[in-house]
Amino acid sequence: MFEKFTAGARAVVRGAAEQADRTGNGTIGAPELLLALLERTDSPAAGVLAALGVHERRASVADALAVVRRRGGVSTADAAALAGLGIDIDAIVARVEEAHGVGALAADGPAGRRKRLRRPFTAEAKAVLEGALRIGAGRGERHLGDEHLLLALTTRPGPAAAVLADHGVTYDAVVRLLEKTGGRRAS
Repeated sequence: MFEKFTAGARAVVRGAAEQADRTGNGTIGAPELLLALLERTDSPAAGVLAALGVHERRASVADALAVVRRRGGVSTADAAALAGLGIDIDAIVARVEEAHGVGALAADGPAGRRKRLRRPFTAEAKAVLEGALRIGAGRGERHLGDEHLLLALTTRPGPAAAVLADHGVTYDAVVRLLEKTGGRRAS
């Protein structure tokens, strides 16, 4: 699959593995791909994220992803919808963590687990990578850059897409900025 990825897109995937190492996750998920994209500085995706003001708010994105992870994948929008039904997700998380420890609802448990040599991709991350391939093919491009990963992250339901949307990054906004800046080139 990675043979069509540019050096920049491959750097994002390697960066996602490093993010998983830092947080102690046993797998590479869409949140790790997003955090790795935010570390890029000279690429089409970095230009889009900078234009949307996300680079300056990287800490806010990382914090929002940590909250979603701690809640077991429940996004801020989902938590608000449940609150409308009288369900307080934060109270539930607090009670579970009181009984089972901090991070008990996080998919991979608390940080500090034993490091693996190779971290597997979650089904969500695999879907993002496959989505990037489909988006690139649909745009008539032979190589996949980090902009394709960003576009795919905005189309997949899940914590990364929800956090991006909360920070003003949508598929339409990314496409508009890529077309405006000529960012169709692969990084």
